[in-house]
Amino acid sequence: MITAVQPNQLVIDRAYAECRAIARREAKNFYYAFVALPKPRRNAICAIYAFMRKADDLADDESRSREQRRIDLDQWCSAWHKVLSGEDTSDPVFIAVRDAVERFGIPTRLLDELVSGTTMDLENASQDTPDTYATFEDLYRYCYLVASVVGLVCIRIFGYTDPRAEKLAEETGIAFQLTNILRDVAEDAERKRVYLPVADLAAHQLSVEQLLHRQAGSPPSAQERALLAEIGKRAEHYYQSARELLPLIDRESRPALWVLVRIYHRLLIQIRRARYDVFSRRISVPTFMKLEILAVGMIRMRWARLVHNTG
Repeated sequence: MITAVQPNQLVIDRAYAECRAIARREAKNFYYAFVALPKPRRNAICAIYAFMRKADDLADDESRSREQRRIDLDQWCSAWHKVLSGEDTSDPVFIAVRDAVERFGIPTRLLDELVSGTTMDLENASQDTPDTYATFEDLYRYCYLVASVVGLVCIRIFGYTDPRAEKLAEETGIAFQLTNILRDVAEDAERKRVYLPVADLAAHQLSVEQLLHRQAGSPPSAQERALLAEIGKRAEHYYQSARELLPLIDRESRPALWVLVRIYHRLLIQIRRARYDVFSRRISVPTFMKLEILAVGMIRMRWARLVHNTG
């Protein structure tokens, strides 16, 4: 139970406005889905995103050593827990997230797990040794912490009653993160991060060193295409969970989830249509396509509200 004395509503509203600004500036794919939510839920999602963004920024600050980044994250988490325990704060993200946690009954352990995911990339003490995952099971755990946990937080805000939604939200997060991993293979390799499981690399006669030292911008080899296609098939499998999740959340929130799933799945389709050439250029969903998806989502949102108000 949070015992903090909440700031007045004007301060909370300003805190949410700051989080919305962060999400609008940084969220790329996510923000299009946020727009399709009723305002209280949109505020809460933006607050969670801003919290996640801050943790990611602390973990990814390459101007500081990994040890320094771990210390920074520990201090930030300590400050957050003090806010939860009742300490006053002027941090707009902490103010907004604390309000969202209370309003939507979000378990604070999920936020702790989210931060744990950002620290996994800092577990390797040496910045010269590449970060790797031995098997898909190891990678799944990473994806769970950095993406599935976000899904488990989001469905608390979206609203649901069927417990099946939790496993489906977990697997939806896996689908999204595998899509991100495919898109970012080249960029991650430049940062000495390899999220393609070592066992899968070996099965396709590839190695971590080959991936780290391949010629910049060169198209994928047949072995690389086959490996990336295999990861793409895994992602496609988990997108089925996203489709099954949709009818289990509150009607008013379904358009937002629909937009988010459509945009992320479209990114996977774009990667597949490029024959998994994620090395020559960064693949993305064009803005016009996101806006088309959002337009349909907004129509769905208005219909859901009409049904709710006349039901």
